[in-house]
Amino acid sequence: MIENELIKNLDKLHTTEMGIDRIKRNLTLECDDVVDWCKNQIKLAGMQGEKISRKGKNWYVDIGCGIITVNAYSYTIITAHKK
Repeated sequence: MIENELIKNLDKLHTTEMGIDRIKRNLTLECDDVVDWCKNQIKLAGMQGEKISRKGKNWYVDIGCGIITVNAYSYTIITAHKK
């Protein structure tokens, strides 16, 4: 698994109510805990190698069906969108 700052700080991952709605809508998710779902997807991406990249202030995580965007300083999940 790739050990980077995002993986090391998964316990700090969070989002806003608007973020939850946006992620569910953009990825057509039906889960109750969006943050936990995102954590699991990020862990899986970390195990697959070069699926996590940092550009400027954000982390971008390729989860296969889409991309999760996380602020690199606050660990807020900003959005997720389909590829």
